[in-house]
Amino acid sequence: MLDLPLYAVFVALGPNVANQRTWQLEMIPTAFLLPLLFRRRFPRTVAVLILIGVAVVYTNGVWAHDRGRSDLAMAVVLYTLVKAGDRWFIGFTAAAVGLDALWGFTWGVNTLNPTLTIFGPLPLYLAAWALGAFVRAKEQLAEEERLRAELAASEEQAHSRASVAEERTRIARELHDVLAHSMSVIVLNAEGAKLARHHDPDAVDRTLDTISKTGRSALAELRRLLEVMHAGEPARAPQPTLDQLRTLVAQSGRDITLEVDGDIADLPAGVALQAYRIVQEALTNMLKHAPPDATGRVRVVFAGPEIHVEVTNSGGRQPVAAGLPGSGRGLVGMAQRVAMYHGRLETGALPDGGYRVSATLRTDAA
Repeated sequence: MLDLPLYAVFVALGPNVANQRTWQLEMIPTAFLLPLLFRRRFPRTVAVLILIGVAVVYTNGVWAHDRGRSDLAMAVVLYTLVKAGDRWFIGFTAAAVGLDALWGFTWGVNTLNPTLTIFGPLPLYLAAWALGAFVRAKEQLAEEERLRAELAASEEQAHSRASVAEERTRIARELHDVLAHSMSVIVLNAEGAKLARHHDPDAVDRTLDTISKTGRSALAELRRLLEVMHAGEPARAPQPTLDQLRTLVAQSGRDITLEVDGDIADLPAGVALQAYRIVQEALTNMLKHAPPDATGRVRVVFAGPEIHVEVTNSGGRQPVAAGLPGSGRGLVGMAQRVAMYHGRLETGALPDGGYRVSATLRTDAA
């Protein structure tokens, strides 16, 4: 759109033909200017084509006097090369001056001022070079300002993240102090109650009341920290346990069987929570990536110091629907949960196209 006035100038000048010819001959020099349409995308190729076209015009008696458009076309190409920072502009300028000298010695000897015919276009080329250099410098300045703005925004974000991290560290330190004090009070009162239970029952009641209040206060502080850090409202809800696996399987909406061996009620709360989360993540991956007709099986075995969790799904025959984007942290999160309890994790595809997740956690690591 910005080039439309330029193209209008080229059309207005029109071919300056020495003799009256057919319109086809008059349009040929205009065809030599068509490469200018692509000068921004292919500046070097256009530069060569324009020089060839101008050379043809200057060496042909029919179009030789179409010099105004030729000089303007070379000035436009020179501006494009300088603006792009292409060092070809040096050789192009020399070639353009050479073509003007050729025209001057060939056709300009019969003019009133032959010297002017040779050096007359130089101010035009100088103006094109100056304009190209100015626009290039302006664009570079704008790019530098944009980069500075991005750097400033990045630094501000980094400062904000550092402030948040510092605040979280401070809150965690405060919570550590509160919990350390509360746990100390609880332990000391529990030991005191043990000693006083035979000769002072009333003191035991008071001690248990103190333990209860201290524990509730510590729990409230812990929930407050989770809300401030990242958990928000969900932190107030009870954490899920393996007893809720049936509800989790039912909510999946797939054909999934659940097998539980052993008394999972005896599991430590932390181990039970991690096992539940592993099953939840495995089922989530199945819903995302398995075909709609794939079947699944969840097997939880608690024997001795270990609990074994295995989630498998078949390959299915229906095409896999466009799934939800994954975060890429599912398997990593499982590995971290297993490592917390000195267990092991095995994942991989099955021969029928399904997938298997097997995790073992040690309860004595809790």
